[in-house]
Amino acid sequence: MKEPVRIQEENFSVEEEVEAIKRTSKRIGAVVTFLGVARDFSKGHTIEALEFEQYEQMALKALRKLREDTLERFDIIDVRIVHRVARIPAGENIVLIVVASEHRKEAFSACSWCIDTLKKTVPLWKKEITPEGESWVEPHP
Repeated sequence: MKEPVRIQEENFSVEEEVEAIKRTSKRIGAVVTFLGVARDFSKGHTIEALEFEQYEQMALKALRKLREDTLERFDIIDVRIVHRVARIPAGENIVLIVVASEHRKEAFSACSWCIDTLKKTVPLWKKEITPEGESWVEPHP
């Protein structure tokens, strides 16, 4: 089974990640996912692709801490986080958070908190590639 927290260049399978988390416990009654996708339009500009960069050891350490904090903060069974780095064309997957719990309310709360905290705390940098050129995007939770 793949690690529950990963940073990778290649795309990931939402179905494989959901199945992996479901195998962790028979107590799971709810699985909530957040899938971030590269859109093709932002702030009045056509976006051809996004490019993500990271300081790998620092970013992976921050994602692992985020997972642990999510598990401690919420009454959930498990959480998986996968984030891509590299050039990602519009329409492709960027980030996936999968949360499993006994009941839906905690899974939804944990998933929402996890993505919001990821955007604030994990050292990943995003550049938009447009027909007019490239520009770094300021982080925003």
